[in-house]
Amino acid sequence: MNTDQYRAVRSGAGMIRRTTRGLLAVEGADRAEFLQGLLTNDVTGLAAGAGCYAAYLTPQGRMLADMDVFNLDERILLDVDGAGAPALASRLDSLIFTEEATVTDWSGSYASYGVHGPAAHDVAVAALTRLGAGRAAADAVRGLAPHACLEVRGTGRTIAAARGDELGVPGLALIARRDDAEALHAALAAAGGAEIDAPTADTVRIESGRPAYPVDMDAETIPLEAGIEERALSLTKGCYVGQEVIIRVLHRGGGRVARKLVGLTLAPAGGAASPDVQVPARGARINHDGRPVGKVTSAVVSPVLERAIALGYVPRAL
Repeated sequence: MNTDQYRAVRSGAGMIRRTTRGLLAVEGADRAEFLQGLLTNDVTGLAAGAGCYAAYLTPQGRMLADMDVFNLDERILLDVDGAGAPALASRLDSLIFTEEATVTDWSGSYASYGVHGPAAHDVAVAALTRLGAGRAAADAVRGLAPHACLEVRGTGRTIAAARGDELGVPGLALIARRDDAEALHAALAAAGGAEIDAPTADTVRIESGRPAYPVDMDAETIPLEAGIEERALSLTKGCYVGQEVIIRVLHRGGGRVARKLVGLTLAPAGGAASPDVQVPARGARINHDGRPVGKVTSAVVSPVLERAIALGYVPRAL
């Protein structure tokens, strides 16, 4: 991890090309109702320009995907894991029966940049203004609520801006056609955005305790195990795939699951006074009282603590 990049995110604004993210567009008159029956959060309750975080589950309540849902005027965008985007698009498309809806994988046609840090909104506004957006439209980006979104039109370009605190710090996702990616990158750099790499972004994310799919959550994970229920689940909406399992855990089990995702601070090799910081690999065992009780899912060195920190699953009882 680059310490200069880390400082940029913590004290200014870091920008990163979100190459691991995919983008699905859901269009048609029934797009919201279609997604309402599939996703864990309330889609039909979203006004234009609003958004939410949601998951798509198996009938057994396990996660097939997580996503940011952005409700634009003419379509709903699903910001998803890029590797799983084609399969997810195909699966959702196969579930359209009588609904007037289409699902299209836009991942290859669009590019996305994340801008993260306390100055993220200032940098984004300045960059959009450089790209020809009107001051009022660019300034509207400052007031975006979590997951809220809008389309900003500039000189021959339309850029979707969405509030996305995916690293656990203030942030925005800026989505543009792939042909406009270079111009967007240049505008962000000129506005003061510092380039950051994936290890730096992961460090900030893990320090914030934010799980990522499919690293810390996968097809074996129930949302409550990962601790995302307050962000991802609506308890007032109608039926969705996997809801029966979720409701059973919440109401009959009191929300208790067999394991839970926790943050860990790891002692250096050689004892607490040792400068030797070793980062455990993904899948490394977590031991308690000399016996293995779980596995690490993500780990980095925290510049603040000067120790390795990790996310991992342990039994609920610990």
